[in-house]
Amino acid sequence: MKQLLQSLKGDKVIWTFVALLALFSFMPVFSASSNLAYMGHGTGNTLGYLLKHLIHICIGLTIIYWIHKVPYHYFRAISKVALPVVWILLAYTLVKGTVIAGANASRWIQVPFIGITFQTSTLASIVLMIFVARYLSKKRETPLTFKNSLWELWAPVFMTLIFILPANFSTAALMFSMVMMLTFIGKYPLKYIGIIIGAGVAALVLFVLLSKAFPDAKFFNRVHTWESRLENFTTDKPDEDDYQIEKAKIAIASGGIQGLGPGKSVQKNFLPQSSSDFIYAIIVEEYGLIGGLTVLALYMLLFFRFIVAAHKANTLFGKLVVVGLGFPIVFQALINMAVAVELLPVTGQTLPLISSGGSSIWMTCIALGIIIGVTKKEEEIAAEKEEKEKREETLARMIDAQIKREEEAEAALREQEELEKTGSYSIEDKTNPMNAVLGK
Repeated sequence: MKQLLQSLKGDKVIWTFVALLALFSFMPVFSASSNLAYMGHGTGNTLGYLLKHLIHICIGLTIIYWIHKVPYHYFRAISKVALPVVWILLAYTLVKGTVIAGANASRWIQVPFIGITFQTSTLASIVLMIFVARYLSKKRETPLTFKNSLWELWAPVFMTLIFILPANFSTAALMFSMVMMLTFIGKYPLKYIGIIIGAGVAALVLFVLLSKAFPDAKFFNRVHTWESRLENFTTDKPDEDDYQIEKAKIAIASGGIQGLGPGKSVQKNFLPQSSSDFIYAIIVEEYGLIGGLTVLALYMLLFFRFIVAAHKANTLFGKLVVVGLGFPIVFQALINMAVAVELLPVTGQTLPLISSGGSSIWMTCIALGIIIGVTKKEEEIAAEKEEKEKREETLARMIDAQIKREEEAEAALREQEELEKTGSYSIEDKTNPMNAVLGK
């Protein structure tokens, strides 16, 4: 264990916060999964869900460990190649996607031969943020113009969002907001940002108008859900979302200051998404206001650490990668908590590293692994470079030695062939057999 901890590079504070959130997640997931256990097999035994979550967390931490070993600048080139692949996955999800957890949106695809579901929009968010960071940090011989950036930057961004919007408005809106923030931090011209925001709003309005013109089209079937959620949020009209919000508020009110205690939640038996979208309400019910504020504080401290890491990054690309991948994690957590207390309409965003779910945890861990890779100190990078050079030097010596042995063998073979040709070669042993006795 000591050797493992010593092998962890990068910002140790981020490692600590990630570990704390991951460890804390076990009790809420174990408790909140009882609803799924009753619906799934009628026994209420949540041990299987706890073990499943343990596997997800262990795989996630392993992902962070291996990703943070990769030099982060490698992802600059990977993002350009991966973005078309992401478009294919998003298009497939939109057409042939799987619906799970009672949702009426095709946001998941089934991984062949493994049997797990995977939400492609989470991968798209990571790839898109790195792609935008790559573009903004690229060195240019000529000044940046809106015409060039329209095709090189905004066309890929809007292409990605178009694939996500019909099935997942909240994720598309969060990604668009994060891209706008990233371009602002990357010193993209402010007047161009205003034009893009206006174009984004116009595109959304056009999408809604098309849904009114073709109400039966599958492509627009989520628009009615968006409208009902907004209407419910503003008018308290009773529906399924209102039922979830009411149960979440009852859970929060029941928690009080100190909470009912671990595993003693009542509303977990009534909340349909108690282990994912509304797990924060269960946390407050069981651990009280103290527990809820503690979770909020962990995310805010992680947010502050992302700011520090971005400030310390040696390159502009590194700074933008930390902001583009780190800030969405914290904002997603804030959105999840705001929905639980009815500050925002229902969005379907999970609580990062705490909510149950494999692909969401793993995608968050990929983002964290890249961020931690950026936070490696110069001496750590130098040590890794020195170790790599030593390995290459050792390998070169081994290759040289092998080449030398082969050359010596070839030389000996040529010498033997020459002796055979000149006829001076003889198998007769002409040495005196008494040499050994005489000491010669």
